[in-house]
Amino acid sequence: MTNRLGYFTLDTPDVAKARAFYAALFGWTFDEASSNPGYAHVAAGGDTGPDFGIRQGEGKTFAHLYFKVADIKAMCDRVVELGGQAAIPSQSPSGLSAIVCDDQGVSFGLWQPA
Repeated sequence: MTNRLGYFTLDTPDVAKARAFYAALFGWTFDEASSNPGYAHVAAGGDTGPDFGIRQGEGKTFAHLYFKVADIKAMCDRVVELGGQAAIPSQSPSGLSAIVCDDQGVSFGLWQPA
């Protein structure tokens, strides 16, 4: 299903430390094939909700949400049409993603799965 929350990340200065913390707190395990030193993909264990991961970054105090879309270019164009701003989508193994903001400056992500 598209146009719903499809992915989110927790940004942290130290991915290894965050992995240890969340594994101990919630029992999370990690998909090593989809992880690297700067990113840890949480193994969802089935279709229990949106995918998510821990990403090396500045350590924000909030999760970054990505809404799953069918056509990221069309959605970025629509954001701009509505008065928001959109970055150029970037490619990763999981698909295309772009950080956008609404007409009031609230930031969120768009994600088109591979």
